[in-house]
Amino acid sequence: MSSFRKLLAFLAILLFTVAPRIAFAMAGDWDTNEHVKVRIVSAVEAVGERDTVPLGVQFQLKLGWKIYWRSPGDAGFPPDPDWSRSKNLSGAEIAWPAPERFSILGLETLGYKDEVVFPLSVAVSQPGEALQLKGQIRYLACKEICIPYEAKVGLDVPAGPANPGEYTHLISSYVAKVPGAGDRHGLSVQKAVLLQGTAETTIQVEALSREPFVKPDLFVEGPEEVVFGKPVISLSDGGKRAVLALTGIGLTPTELDGATLVFTLVDGDRAMEAATPVRLGGAIESVPSQAGVEATASLGYMLALALLGGLILNLMPCVLPVLSIKLLSVVSYGGGNAGGVRVGFLATAAGIVASMLLIAVALIGVKAAGMTIGWGIQFQQPLFLVFMALVVTLFACNLFGLFEVQVPQRLADLSLSAGDRPSVGGHFMTGAFATLLATPCSAPFVGTAVGFALSRDIVEILLVFAALGVGLALPYLAVAAVPAIATALPRPGKWMVILRHILGLSLVATALWLLTVISVQIGVEGAFALGGMLALIGTVLIIRRLPGSRLGRHSGKAVLVLAIAALALPIVRPQPITPMASVQSGNWQPFNRAEISRLVAAGRVVFVDVTADWCITCQVNKKVVLDTEPVSEWLNSEDVVAMRADWTRPNDEIAHYLASFGRYGIPFNAVYGPKAVNGIALPELLTSTIVLDAAVKSGSDTRFVSR
Repeated sequence: MSSFRKLLAFLAILLFTVAPRIAFAMAGDWDTNEHVKVRIVSAVEAVGERDTVPLGVQFQLKLGWKIYWRSPGDAGFPPDPDWSRSKNLSGAEIAWPAPERFSILGLETLGYKDEVVFPLSVAVSQPGEALQLKGQIRYLACKEICIPYEAKVGLDVPAGPANPGEYTHLISSYVAKVPGAGDRHGLSVQKAVLLQGTAETTIQVEALSREPFVKPDLFVEGPEEVVFGKPVISLSDGGKRAVLALTGIGLTPTELDGATLVFTLVDGDRAMEAATPVRLGGAIESVPSQAGVEATASLGYMLALALLGGLILNLMPCVLPVLSIKLLSVVSYGGGNAGGVRVGFLATAAGIVASMLLIAVALIGVKAAGMTIGWGIQFQQPLFLVFMALVVTLFACNLFGLFEVQVPQRLADLSLSAGDRPSVGGHFMTGAFATLLATPCSAPFVGTAVGFALSRDIVEILLVFAALGVGLALPYLAVAAVPAIATALPRPGKWMVILRHILGLSLVATALWLLTVISVQIGVEGAFALGGMLALIGTVLIIRRLPGSRLGRHSGKAVLVLAIAALALPIVRPQPITPMASVQSGNWQPFNRAEISRLVAAGRVVFVDVTADWCITCQVNKKVVLDTEPVSEWLNSEDVVAMRADWTRPNDEIAHYLASFGRYGIPFNAVYGPKAVNGIALPELLTSTIVLDAAVKSGSDTRFVSR
C-alpha cells in the first residue's frame, strides 16, 4: 500500500473517531444490582462560593427494566432519597424529567427506561466548604416482575473553584427535559373542564402549540384518591390545537369541582407543566371515544418534506464548495458510454445516502447518550474541521496534478471508466464528501423533517434521513437515468487540465474558509499554525515532482507526519474562552433568553439571530438582508433589540432554544413582540419582506419599517 493510500486510510479512520476530552471525574461509586446501577454525579469540580451545588442522581437500567416518575400511575412508587447522613447539607431538591407512558393490559404507568438522571440542587450550610453527600435511595424496578431496592450512594465535592466538570453536559441535558413554563417550548394549557352528566369522571383539556403537535401525551396529578388514564386526542388548526380527554377513577366530578390539578404536557422532546383549577362545565368539543386513538403527524408527509428539503439543499451556499467536484464528475464523462455514466452517478448517489444514514446513526447514539443533537453540529468540533481542511487540501492538490491516488485493480475493473475518470469508490467518496459539507446549512423543509425525526424512534429517524439523502442525490440520479446529460459534453482533453486547476483553486478557497472557522475554535494562532502545515503539505507534494529530490522520495511519510500533527493540534490546544466577535459587533447584543420576556413585557420588539461562522447560509442572510436597508434600519430603531446567538462552538442554551421551536439546525431567526410573545419563527432563507412582515405582526412600531 502506497504512503498516500495509507494516509487516506488513516484520515478515514479518524473521521469516525471522537477524541476524548480530558476532564476531572466527579462521580460517586456505582451501587449495582442485577438490574440497576445508581450513582451521584456532579456538574462542577468543586463547591465554589455558591449556595447550591448542581448534582444528579444517575440511574442505568438493564434492557426492559424501568423505574417510576414522581406520580407513577396505576402502580409503583418513585425513587425516595434520604440524605440525612450528609455533611454541610441544608437541603436537596430533586427535579423530575418528563417521563414516558407504559401501557400494559389496561394499566397505565409513568416512568423511565434505559437511563435517566434526576437533577439535584443541593443547598450547602457553609458556602465554600467541602460537601459530603451520603444517601440511601429506595426505588422500585420493574419488568415482568417488580423488585424493591435500596441504593447507598455518595459523593465528596471538595472546596475550590466551581469549574464545569465531565458530567456538566449530561446533567444539563436532563435539566432541559424537566417540564417548565410552556413558553420555553411554545406549549400552553388553555383550559380544563370536568364534564357534567357523564357516568365516569372525565376531564377535557385544551392545549395549544406554536409548532404542530407530533405525538402529545398528558399526565394529570391531583388528589391521591383519583388516577387518570391515557388521553384520547383530537387535533385541529393544522395540528397546533389539541383537545385531550382523560377518564379518571376514584372521585366523582362533583368532588373534583374546584380542585387544582397539575398537568404535564409532553410532545416528543418538548414538555411543560401547569397547575390549573378545574370546574364543571360543558364539553370543549366532541372527542372520538376510541381509546386507542393517538395523534401522530403523517410519516409519509414528513418523508415527502425530507425528500424536497434534500433536493433544495443542493442549491444552498453550503454545498457550493463541492461544486467543483460535482462539475468534474459530469465533464469527465464527455463522449463516454452510458453504462459508465450510470455506474458512476449511482455510486455518488449511494455515497450521499450512505453518509446521511451514517449521520443519522451518529445522532441516534448522541441522543441515546443524553447529549445535545443538531443538524451540522459536527462543524462545532475542531477535530472534524481540521480533518475537512486536510481532505479539501488533498483534493485540491490532486486537482492540481501533484499526486494521483492509485486504485486497487479490482476497483479499477469495476469502475467501467477511462482516462482520469474516477473509480466507483471515488464517486462514492465524492457523494460522502458532498454530504458532510452540506450539513452546516438548513434548507427549507429540512428543519421540519429533522425536528420530526429526532423526536421519534430509531426507524423513523433512519427513514427521514434516508429521504433527505435521496433528495440530495436526486440530481445524480437524474443523470444516471438520462446519461446523455453527461455524454453529450466534449471529450476530456487539454481543456480538462485547465478546468481541474480552476476547480482546484475553488477548493483552496474552501480550505481558507475552514481556517477562518477553525480560528474561532482554537484561536488565530492555532489557525495560522494549521494553515502553515497545510501549505507545507502542498510544498512537499510539489517538491516530490522535482527530479532527483531526496525529500520527494519520502514525501508520503512527510505528508503523513504533517497530517498527524495537524489533527493533534485541536487536541493539545485548548479552545479560547473569549466572547466571539460576531456577537459583539455593531448594535447586536449577546443572546439572553431570560431577557426576552422582560423586554417584550416592556413593549420592546426582540429579533434573535442564531448563527455560526461555519454556516454559509447564515453569512448570506447577514450580507443580503440583515446588514442592508431596510432591515438594518429597522434593527437599529429604538423599539427593537437585536440579539445574536453564536453557535460556532457547542452551547447547550442555544441548542435547547432551537429545540423549543422544533429546530435542530441553523440559520434560525425569530421575532418577538407585544403581539407575538412566543416568537415568530422565520424560514431559513430570509428576505426583507419576510423579516418586515414578521416585524409588523409582532407589534413593532411601523414608523421604523420602511420598505
